[in-house]
Amino acid sequence: MATYAIGDIQGCYTAFVNLLDLIRFNPKQDRLWLVGDIVNRGPDSLSMLRFAKAAGESVVMVLGNHDLHLIMVHAGIGRCHKNDTIQPILEADDCDELLHWLRQQRLFYTESNYAMVHAGLLPAWSITQSEALAGEVESALRQANYPDVFSQLYGNQPDYWKDSWSNPERMRVIINAMTRMRVCNSDGRMGFAFKGTLQTIPDGFMPWFDVPNRASSNQTIICGHWSALGLHITDNMIALDSGCVWNGQLSAMRLEDRKVFQIPCDTPAAQGC
Repeated sequence: MATYAIGDIQGCYTAFVNLLDLIRFNPKQDRLWLVGDIVNRGPDSLSMLRFAKAAGESVVMVLGNHDLHLIMVHAGIGRCHKNDTIQPILEADDCDELLHWLRQQRLFYTESNYAMVHAGLLPAWSITQSEALAGEVESALRQANYPDVFSQLYGNQPDYWKDSWSNPERMRVIINAMTRMRVCNSDGRMGFAFKGTLQTIPDGFMPWFDVPNRASSNQTIICGHWSALGLHITDNMIALDSGCVWNGQLSAMRLEDRKVFQIPCDTPAAQGC
């Protein structure tokens, strides 16, 4: 049995299937950990979402910003953007069933010495606190009235954490950190405008995983989201978004021995939402 963590797929279903062939994935024995953003921008988000749902317990995934965006558009809270490719999902006969399944997925997952989140964790959050905070969002997302709860989801403020935050600010900070953050300052204030490389980070900011005395550094974090960072591996951090949807590569790591598998992605243009 093997466990493979896989970076942002974003609807690049053909590349995903090719990667499964490369690693010789056996759904009866192996497991896939998907770091979020399994849909949007790529050409076949519908097939990817159907695969993940049908895979049952062989797939563990955390929600990314694009997955949440799909949920919110379906709920009538968000709106489609120019480069979105989620319309086939919204028009599918099994759309409601697929989106119900997607709302049951985690925002944060931990097992053994690994923890998985789409974007990152604020430096003050321990693994235990992160799991509890993610649980607040997960519980709300699974309720029938979730559109009311998430109607004030969008926004960059507040851009820092206080334990005393109440909703909607509290939920917005949790979601923004776990699904959107790339950099923050030493006090944990997030910068959302930056999407570049390590060499172009603005003064005063640093990668969230490089903040000194980060409370979650005792566990290896698996994440994605930051395609300009690319495949980035240290002792306690594994970043797997290698830009498949941007004609980069789709990356997987076998967690038992940390062996990396990659395939090139040639992503055709897809019709927008």
